[in-house]
Amino acid sequence: MTATQQTTMEATVTEPTLGIQLKMLDPDIEPPSYAHPGDAGADLRARIDVLIAPGERVLVPTGVSIALPEGYVALIHPRSGLATKHGLTIVNSPGTVDAGYRGEIAVTLLNTDSAQPISLSRGDRIAQMVIQRVEYAQFLPVEELPDSVRGSAGFGSTGGFTTTLNKE
Repeated sequence: MTATQQTTMEATVTEPTLGIQLKMLDPDIEPPSYAHPGDAGADLRARIDVLIAPGERVLVPTGVSIALPEGYVALIHPRSGLATKHGLTIVNSPGTVDAGYRGEIAVTLLNTDSAQPISLSRGDRIAQMVIQRVEYAQFLPVEELPDSVRGSAGFGSTGGFTTTLNKE
């Protein structure tokens, strides 16, 4: 592959394919942005300073609200670096921002470290927002479901974990 072909492929992948209306509720916070070409998640930033004690969860506002087109969702994921280095995660990961929601996006962060607090400053990147299409299912009641290889084997059935949820 030539350098020109590679550049053309990268440009195609990273050019915006969907317009999202964005309202900045705090003009001093950077808007959501992709750190690298080809990234799936756009970084969201903390609108406030916050200290999260070990085991504590805190709702952190981002200073951003959006208007997603019908048929799309924004999924809010933890940042892997914060998770690895500090044990910071999102309680309801991924968080869901529905197309009809117009309020400020806030992230429920959890400090999983048992000893060290986590200090976040205003403007720090705290989460990633991934925009995806949504399929709307029609749920069709049936008397029996078709067979499958897995059948009714429960949660963790392929990794040695057993559960009594599916046992009669």
